[in-house]
Amino acid sequence: MAEHLVPHFHNGPGVPVIEVGAREFMCIGAPPPYDHPHVFLDMGSDREIICPYCSTLYRFDPTLKPADARPAECRWENAVEAA
Repeated sequence: MAEHLVPHFHNGPGVPVIEVGAREFMCIGAPPPYDHPHVFLDMGSDREIICPYCSTLYRFDPTLKPADARPAECRWENAVEAA
């Protein structure tokens, strides 16, 4: 089984901004079963991107590891199991 390489984040807490350590990731909206279609987002060289489904603003923070988020509870820990 292939290892899951794309971090997944959600905005279950309803925060205005989620800082992430990756420029490419999946937004799932909220933890299942309330998730939206899992959307691959790619910031490219930008520092911010808005999810087209849930309007969550993601901001790149180079001090974070690729799979980390601030707030930490916005990282979906079960992404590997669901892949």
